[in-house]
This record gives sequence, C-alpha cells and structure tokens, in this order.
Amino acid sequence: MWRRGWLLALFAVVLTGLMFLHAQVPNAVGNLGSLLETFLPWLGLGVPVLLLFALLRRSATALVALVLPTLVWANLFGGLLGTKSSATGGDLTVATHNVNAQNPDPEGTAREVAASGADVVALEEVTGDAAPTYERALASTYKYHSLQGTVGVWSKYPLADTRPVDIRLGWTRALRTTVETPNGQVAVYVAHLPSVRVKFNAGFTAGQRDHSAEQLGQAIADEKIRKVVLLGDLNGTMNDRALAPITAQMRSTQGAAGDGFGFSWPAAFPMARIDQIMVRGMEPVSSWTLPSTASDHLPIAASVRL
Repeated sequence: MWRRGWLLALFAVVLTGLMFLHAQVPNAVGNLGSLLETFLPWLGLGVPVLLLFALLRRSATALVALVLPTLVWANLFGGLLGTKSSATGGDLTVATHNVNAQNPDPEGTAREVAASGADVVALEEVTGDAAPTYERALASTYKYHSLQGTVGVWSKYPLADTRPVDIRLGWTRALRTTVETPNGQVAVYVAHLPSVRVKFNAGFTAGQRDHSAEQLGQAIADEKIRKVVLLGDLNGTMNDRALAPITAQMRSTQGAAGDGFGFSWPAAFPMARIDQIMVRGMEPVSSWTLPSTASDHLPIAASVRL
C-alpha cells in the first residue's frame, strides 16, 4: 500500500503547488498565471479524480498526499461554500448585466433585470441599435439614466456629474456617475474591460484588458467620494493578479456576502465570475446571481449597507 501510487502522489503535490503558489506562475509566457487564476477554483476537481485512482491502486501514499491539495483548496475557497448573505439590512441594491451585443431579445432582458428590484442597474454591450429598446423598457422603473458609449446606468435616484472614464480603448466602455441616494452620495462606476482570448499560438491574450484595468484602478483611486461601487464585466476574476489595480482597493460583494462562487459566464454553463460588483466605503449585505436572460452572461446583483 505504501509502495504503490508514487506517481499519483507526485500529481497531488504538483496540484498543491499550482494552487498554493499560483501567484508565482509567470505571466511572461502567454499570461499563463492569469489563465490559471481565472479558473483556479476548478483545480479542486483534481482531488476527487486522484482520490478515485488512489483507491483503485490501493495506495496509502497517494491518499496521504491528497491531504495537501484538499487543505489548500479549502483554505482558498472553503469560505465561499457557506451562506454569508443576510435577508435584511441593505440600503442600496445594485445590479449589473452584460446584455450581449447580439442579444435577440433586448426588451425581455431589460424586463428581467428590472424585476430584480435593484435601485441602480448597469448594462454593458449596449449597441446603438438596441439602446432605444433598453431605454424604453426601463423607463417606467428607472427615472434617471445615462448611456455613455456601450455602457449605461439606470437609477431610481438622481444622477449627477456623469461622465465617460478613459480606459485607453479609443471608444467609451466605462463611465462614472454620482447617485444621490437618501443615505448620501455614492460614486458609481460602470465598466466593460476588453475581452481576453485563449489562442494556441499566443496563450492567454489579455494585454489590452490589463492596461485598461490599470486606468480604471487609477480613476477609482482618484475618486473624491468615499462610498464607491464598481459594476461591470471586467473579463477577469478576483483571483486574477492583472486586476490588482482594482481589487486591491475594493471588496467583492460575492466574496463578502454571497452564497457559493456566483459564477456568471458563460450563461449556459457558468465557469467563472468575470462580472463583478465591488464596493469601497460600505458594507456588503448580500450578493446573488439573477436568472438567465437572452445574453451569454448571467446578471448579478448585490445589496449594500451605506
């Protein structure tokens, strides 16, 4: 039992190293570090697979080695398995949704998002052709709105000082506005960072996304209002080091007050949470994923205490 399964034990050690030292995996070649961090929780599936082979081999060595990746995964993601949301206590509910430029049913998508009861809604990938449909469908619920380029914000409360945020793309995919809530001003940022691709000859192509994340992070760092909410499709997870200019100064509502991982993409089989709601200067109360729409992303929502 102790002499068999040394190769399985080696795989368990490698799996442990990838999870524990993921920040040390270099991005110099194909952004492999960011690619690994995007799907980092899924490495946990290696544990039951190796466990099955260890039992088939009747290897005590492999079984003992599997304790290592199990403990590391539990340390990294075990906190996401419990229930952290609260049913009461929120002063402001927000939602965000990448509606997909090829959405065949923008009106139905708008109705689904409005049904969430959110006070503030952010939409990304709003095309010029579909914009009037979204504006018309949301007008009865949200009195105030602003559309800047392909991103927009709809609010039950007045908006002020709304302007595009330059994230160095050549066209507008981010905005900043002040929401005048009954509990004071909240600076709301809506952003859609550039897409990333996995290419055979180039690896994880995310350079433009990374540069835009730096610009957005700087804009949020310069924000004068203490309470800040970021809504949008960041095309990256909270584990991705490339989003550190943003994640280092904000809290994820899902990590602080969500149930489970809250994966949002792709809608047919969610594998990663690349749509984010992050806050600064306020307390997340609950965070959840909304029902699917005609988009390839799931909408997400959160309630915060101001």
